[in-house]
Amino acid sequence: MPISILGINHKTAPVAIREKVAFSPTEISHALVDLKAKTGVEEVAIVSTCNRMEVIYRHSNHSKSSSNNSQPEKKSEFKDELNKDSLKDMESEILLWLANYHDLDQQDLNQQEFWTHCYSQHDAEAVEHLMQVSCGLDSMILGEPQILGQVKDAFGYAKMAGTLGLYLNRLFQQTFSVAKQVRTDTQIGESPVSVAYAAVTLAKRIFSDFSRINALFIGAGETIELAARHLKRQGVVNINVANRTVEKAQVLATEFGGLAHSLTALPELVEKADIIISSTASPVPIIGKGLMEKVIVARKHRAIFMVDLAVPRDIESQVGKINDIYLYTVDDMQGVIKENQKQRENAAKEAITIIKHHRKKYLTWLQSLSSVSLLKDYTQQCETLKNNESNRSLAKLESLSLQLSEGEQNKLQDIISELSNRLTQKMMHSPRISIRKAGENKDNNALEILTDTFCSNQKQKK
Repeated sequence: MPISILGINHKTAPVAIREKVAFSPTEISHALVDLKAKTGVEEVAIVSTCNRMEVIYRHSNHSKSSSNNSQPEKKSEFKDELNKDSLKDMESEILLWLANYHDLDQQDLNQQEFWTHCYSQHDAEAVEHLMQVSCGLDSMILGEPQILGQVKDAFGYAKMAGTLGLYLNRLFQQTFSVAKQVRTDTQIGESPVSVAYAAVTLAKRIFSDFSRINALFIGAGETIELAARHLKRQGVVNINVANRTVEKAQVLATEFGGLAHSLTALPELVEKADIIISSTASPVPIIGKGLMEKVIVARKHRAIFMVDLAVPRDIESQVGKINDIYLYTVDDMQGVIKENQKQRENAAKEAITIIKHHRKKYLTWLQSLSSVSLLKDYTQQCETLKNNESNRSLAKLESLSLQLSEGEQNKLQDIISELSNRLTQKMMHSPRISIRKAGENKDNNALEILTDTFCSNQKQKK
């Protein structure tokens, strides 16, 4: 099955590496078109969040070098090696594209160093991985619900870019069905556990009374909304929301009884804030060390708790070195996350059972698609051969200049046509039964042999 995933996430790389290959929502569609054009993948989607960047793609199972090889493959092991080489070639192309697209050399990141942080999944493992990701089983916080919306966004961007086809479209739809069933049939989403909740948990270790705290939220997305909701429940009254688009900030501020501002007001806002939680899509930091050094002096070194949930980061890492400023990134949430994961482990086991069922369902559909496609190709090939040979025979008869009436000529043509049709149907009968049985029995080896036989015939014909 030609479906793979190539990615990097919070388990394989720190935020300093992940942020270098992150895609903003405005550029994903363009990136997908560029990726498809420059690598030759047949279908592709990109999931890009603060914790992961994954390329989900469909590709050909044969390497470029083998596609032009007219010699028949003598051993199935040789074909397996060609498939492995093909996968490696495609991975290398995508990795090279990522490096070039994000100008990694310009960011002082060696390509080989970056590649060591990447992982790949293929075939059934890739299908199960995407389903686990969408259900929150591969998230920093087990079972967090935001990832499903982000996977749906990835599906929407790929659909908009025109880089989805039959295989990935069905895979995403099946994945969404899995996530819905997991949320409905298990308790994986019962506890209020998320990156935003983890941030609030950390804040409670520094501040004992939230009623006097001034909270500043930078951004107006789902993560900020969750953080604001959690802090509001903890008793925070004074809330300010800053965003590039003031209208969006106003919607959030109104919900939580706060005030909305533009990002230009940040210097004044951060000076008054005791808690700052930021999550924007800015490609560069919006809060620097210079500003915070002035702020902490103006506050007479009253503590500031800062959480940067953005990738790329919104707050320069050097800010964390300033005395009385406590800066945390998404990677710093690990300790809190481990405490919260325990309550969801049993639900996760139930979710995996559901995922395996849906994975099998998708693979069964894919297998049936392979046999149907093979039947169609084989039938078309036989029909083409029949028509070519019938026309050749009729042309030879015409060249003999037989003294036949028009009715006799038509009758002779009908006889030849009937002969070719009956002969073709009889010759197709056994192979078609074999193809159907192989599809019904999920006999991959038999389907591979049948496919290779017909592909070989097509190559010889060409």
